[in-house]
Amino acid sequence: MAKKQTKGYPWKYCSLGGVVRVNITSGEDIAHLGELDQKLWTVLSCPTKDLAFDERTLQLIDADGDGRVRVQEVVAAAQWLTAVVKDKDAILKGESVLKLDGINTECEAGQKLYKSARQILEHLGLDKDEISVEDASDSVAIFTGTKFNGDGVITPLSTDDEALKALIAEIADKIGSATDRSGEPGVTAGQIEEFYAALAEYAAWQDAAEAAKQEIFPYGDNTAAALAACEAVKDKVADYFMRCKLIRFDEAVADAVDVSVERVGAISDHNLATQAEEIASYPLARPTKEGVLPFDAINPAWQAQFAAVKALALDADFPKAAGITEEQWAGVLAKFGAYTAWMADKKGAAVEALGLDEVKAQLKADRKADLLALVDADLALEEESKSIDDVKKLMLYYRDFAKLLRNYVLFTDFYGRANGTRGIFEVGKLYIDERCCDLCIKIADMGAHADMPKLSGMFLLYCKCTSKTKGETMDIVAVMTDGKTADLRPGKNGLFYDLDGGDWDAVITKVVENPINLKEAFWSPYRKVARFVSEKIDKAAADKDADAMAKLTAAADSKPGEVKQPFDIAKYAGIFAAVGMAIGAIGAALGLIGNSLKGLTWWQILVVIAAVMLIISGPACFIAWRKLRKRNLGPVLNANGWAINSKALVNILFGKKLTSVARYPKLKLEDPYAKRTPWWRKCLYWLIALLVVAFGVCYFTDNLKWMGIERKAKAKVEAVEEAPAEPAVEAAAEEAE
Repeated sequence: MAKKQTKGYPWKYCSLGGVVRVNITSGEDIAHLGELDQKLWTVLSCPTKDLAFDERTLQLIDADGDGRVRVQEVVAAAQWLTAVVKDKDAILKGESVLKLDGINTECEAGQKLYKSARQILEHLGLDKDEISVEDASDSVAIFTGTKFNGDGVITPLSTDDEALKALIAEIADKIGSATDRSGEPGVTAGQIEEFYAALAEYAAWQDAAEAAKQEIFPYGDNTAAALAACEAVKDKVADYFMRCKLIRFDEAVADAVDVSVERVGAISDHNLATQAEEIASYPLARPTKEGVLPFDAINPAWQAQFAAVKALALDADFPKAAGITEEQWAGVLAKFGAYTAWMADKKGAAVEALGLDEVKAQLKADRKADLLALVDADLALEEESKSIDDVKKLMLYYRDFAKLLRNYVLFTDFYGRANGTRGIFEVGKLYIDERCCDLCIKIADMGAHADMPKLSGMFLLYCKCTSKTKGETMDIVAVMTDGKTADLRPGKNGLFYDLDGGDWDAVITKVVENPINLKEAFWSPYRKVARFVSEKIDKAAADKDADAMAKLTAAADSKPGEVKQPFDIAKYAGIFAAVGMAIGAIGAALGLIGNSLKGLTWWQILVVIAAVMLIISGPACFIAWRKLRKRNLGPVLNANGWAINSKALVNILFGKKLTSVARYPKLKLEDPYAKRTPWWRKCLYWLIALLVVAFGVCYFTDNLKWMGIERKAKAKVEAVEEAPAEPAVEAAAEEAE
């Protein structure tokens, strides 16, 4: 940690996660947060939901209620908190209990908080000089049994008048209720106004019907029942009259529109009492060209419904008629026009269950003003109740504000894992593939994670988690920083534990691949080559298998008379030549390698092998090393709704703390299903290995001369006879002449 003097407040700095950050070490630092340059904050905004943090605290800090906590809102909360607390340094402890004498009563806000805190303890029946988060948060217990509590909701307990008690309960039942701070159901001024408006509207609606009673109720008290009965058969009656019209149009269609004898015959062998649905599809009555619907010849399946129509309406309009025409039927339906219009204009339905007499009695009593007076009396205590709410705000801030700063101005909770802390954006642990991923983040929107996380340089596992006990699902992203990656593919199952210890079934849905460690990077080129060769071999084998099956199928389908063509070796000469050339090239390459290594000592051969491996794996390791040093959690958090202002690096050393790999003790265990190797074969293998090692040692130390094998051939000591120089000089002179 370093201290840097600048203009204004002297901030302290520290290096955390590879980035220099402002360090908050005292209450004065919190009080001066407004002077901290916004460019130096680690976070500029964060969501209020899906964090390992009390959502109530974040919602109180989120002054505009937009679901995000911004820098200025954090500053405002810091200034308010440090103003009402005497010991500002105590804020950094994050305690859930505050001594009452720790409230700064020298300011007006502090005086109100002190008074309200005393009042809360009084209401709870607690005789102590300190208050806790639990005490301040239990609003139901605080306001239990109180007549008024400043929330604008009155309950039956708000009055001693029995009539008003009953009226409040009636309004809550008919209009709806609001929950009072005491936990009791009550009503607000708006609900009272709505109740009396409904009373007046319902009474006026009924008065309109009384003024035009004959027109609106053509069948008296039976009008509603008569309308319902007519509606039940209306379509069937219309169908009957249309059939009659078709017969008048052409008598030849009479049989077609009448009851089909064949249809009746088809069900005649059954119990016709059980065939009501089929019979109901027949015409209402047998149609005739006269177009009169006879009352005594109605389809049996419709007789009950039509009897109700006749009793409620037709007998009143046509008491002695034996039938009814289409015009008469239309007249009956027309009579309901005024009634249906009146019903469509129905008002005050919320109080209809009271009955007209009770509605008029309530309007006459007119206790509306008395109820509103109770609401006003309740609202008169609004300021006092707000102060009680502010005590809850004080206690939540006092407990949680330091934690917020550790995850907003700094990231000490995230990087300080040695103390068992974790960032508020973390949601649990994922166990998968013999590893435990300690860094898991809940995904708010999978669509936002399409591209941004790729910039993090981290190996990410996106998982769908399902809890059978909770009946919930959620998406998480787990950061994998150690181990192997070969088996981490979509569809692999794991187990996720949330911070409460609840277990969730997890399945990988998406993988963002990046280097995970240097060991994996070193072997990655060889794995790629092995995978490539394996795929080629598999493809070649599959092609050969398909070709063989095709030939077998063709041979089976060939005609018996067809003569098999003799083998033509010339056709395959090119193939044999190519194979021979390939084998020759491989042999030449192996020979070249052997000749190159022949003149080297044993340690030089090891250096060559190491150099070759370095050439192959070096670039991959270098690229991986650079990426591992630059792994940044910022893009993942940005995709999750955070506004990260600086880098949140996860270097190689810190990354090892985020993923733990299963490690087994060295034990000598017997596997009953392991392949058993005979003792003589083990001895043979050891003997061959020892002989190879001995041969290599003797060869490189040139001790195999007795076998006629020399690593370096001796230089021949035969004297080389030099040609006389004179003839050559003479020849050169002759040529010059």
